[in-house]
Amino acid sequence: MDSTAKLWDVETGEEVATLAGHTAEVLSLCFNTLGNQLVTGSFDHTVAIWDVSSGRRIHTLIGHMGEISNVQFNWDCSLVVTGSMDKACKLWESVSGKCVATLVGHKEEVLDVCFDLSGQLIATASADGTARVFSATTHQRLVTLQGHAGEISKICFSPQGSRVLTASSDKTARLWDAQSGVCLQVLEGHTDEIFSCVFNYEGDAIITGSKDNTCRIWH
Repeated sequence: MDSTAKLWDVETGEEVATLAGHTAEVLSLCFNTLGNQLVTGSFDHTVAIWDVSSGRRIHTLIGHMGEISNVQFNWDCSLVVTGSMDKACKLWESVSGKCVATLVGHKEEVLDVCFDLSGQLIATASADGTARVFSATTHQRLVTLQGHAGEISKICFSPQGSRVLTASSDKTARLWDAQSGVCLQVLEGHTDEIFSCVFNYEGDAIITGSKDNTCRIWH
């Protein structure tokens, strides 16, 4: 891999900019909701925030001790959350690039992280088979989601923020209550590990993608 990210014009298909600066593979990236900044996470253990219009790097976020697994802006673009193979999740101010919190507790690599739409909650998914929900304001762990028999590779909130969805190598996806941590439903049917899961816009349907070469839609 060439250690860069590229910006493309979706109408013309032409390259707009090459974002160069990482020294290893770029595995994760995310636009902010305004579309004027992009955050990238790399196997070089760093995260970068870029100005979309110029392609200029605004901040390099240094602090993780392992490869970056995922990055995400919150809804109002003020914070960035990062997950890493160092078993930790970090919260950063997007304007200053300052690390404001390190969320710890997982025993293995953090494979995915996300905000809810309000930006008040953070969810983490780990190779230790558990997921956790943290407060984005107090940085305290609110609940631990336990029940999967394998690593959790993907996690997301429902649009309403009341549910958490996880996808696991144990061939199941699970639906959880975000406040209590209770497992509400186990989605069984895939014959191999599930790599991806997402809610639809209304939050009344789920789609999962698996190593078994199928996607399933759940209502």
